[in-house]
Amino acid sequence: MSSSAIVLGMGVTLILAMASQLLALKVRVPGIVVLLPVGFVAGHFIPDVNLRPALGEAYAPAVSLAVAMILFDGGLELNIREMRAHVRGTVRRLQTLGVAMTATAGTLLAWGLLDVDWRSALMFGVMIVVSGPTVIGPLLNFARPGRNPSLILSWEGTTVDAIGAILAAVVYAGFVHPYATGILGDLFAFAVSIALGLAGAAIAVVVLWLLLTRLKLSGLMATQVIVMTVVGVAGVCDAIRDDTGLIAAISIGLAFANLKGLEMPKDRQFFATIVQLVIGVLFISISSSVSFSSVSAVLVPTLGIIAVLVLVVRPLIIGLLTLGSALSWQERVFIGWMHPRGIIAAATAASFGVGLTSVGIAGADKLLPAVFLVILGTVAIYGLTASRLARRLGLQVSKDAQTEVTDAMPGGPAALPDQT
Repeated sequence: MSSSAIVLGMGVTLILAMASQLLALKVRVPGIVVLLPVGFVAGHFIPDVNLRPALGEAYAPAVSLAVAMILFDGGLELNIREMRAHVRGTVRRLQTLGVAMTATAGTLLAWGLLDVDWRSALMFGVMIVVSGPTVIGPLLNFARPGRNPSLILSWEGTTVDAIGAILAAVVYAGFVHPYATGILGDLFAFAVSIALGLAGAAIAVVVLWLLLTRLKLSGLMATQVIVMTVVGVAGVCDAIRDDTGLIAAISIGLAFANLKGLEMPKDRQFFATIVQLVIGVLFISISSSVSFSSVSAVLVPTLGIIAVLVLVVRPLIIGLLTLGSALSWQERVFIGWMHPRGIIAAATAASFGVGLTSVGIAGADKLLPAVFLVILGTVAIYGLTASRLARRLGLQVSKDAQTEVTDAMPGGPAALPDQT
């Protein structure tokens, strides 16, 4: 691509991202609802919007660092002390058994309906275990289902994103580098990734604590130092081992949320602006790389996958994992109806699909369009039904009551201002 084409693509991407988020704010829907179709259509009529050819091998690392910033922002709101005991237990089950069950179901559905190699099917399964604060936050603000469903869904959305991204990276490495295959090899690789990410986070936390407390940094300068440290540490971790920067980023966010003496400046407008920009550019760029022909090729089977995920898999998983909990049946039904996918699913599909195709894994070229449809389909379904379901179940609370809940739950970076 010529330099003028690259500049044009970047400029148009920024304009479309801004316009899409403004429209989403105006019509009171999650930004992704507008960003995905806008990027998809723009990619067809303005090919320069697709930044993958321009960035080349730098595309996947750039996406990974951008996602690290989003996860750090999500981690900032994960205050463990504010979780009730039964909520914490449910979230832990969703982080472990829920992830395993969703991945298994997604793998079987992709293998049976998409007609792909079992390795592509497994990649699809681990890609769709995620949810995402960029999507779930605005939906909860709109539906107003009360404290327990809001806390459980928002915590799941933020933490499972990192888990899903790491699982996808480990599975991808196992397929691209055969020496890493095997269950024991995968488990060891996962443990090493977790350890490296946590080590990077620990170093960053110590450095930031010294900088913020000894130099008494505050305001814009403090925010700049924090952002640069998070991105820098995530980059170093990723350079040593793919996608461990995601673990480091969300762990640093958790430290800021839970350790005394370590906190973000009260005025986080600068960082919030960066995160909003990153989200918009990522969604536009990723969706612009999906072609009409690739979507049409997987449309019918993917619609079947979406239907099973929404109507069978998610309700069954929540029904089993919340047995004996203190949640009411109404809360269990609502939680079982909510599992929208977001930016992490799109980012992993965009990053790993091309690599799997290059090593000759059959069906890898179907991953990005199929995941794209799953994201769009689940967001549309839950976005149109969440508020009505909360009202029918008698869970919907007042605007003021939901505002108090929102203050206690992880606030996603794409959560709109008061949308209720």
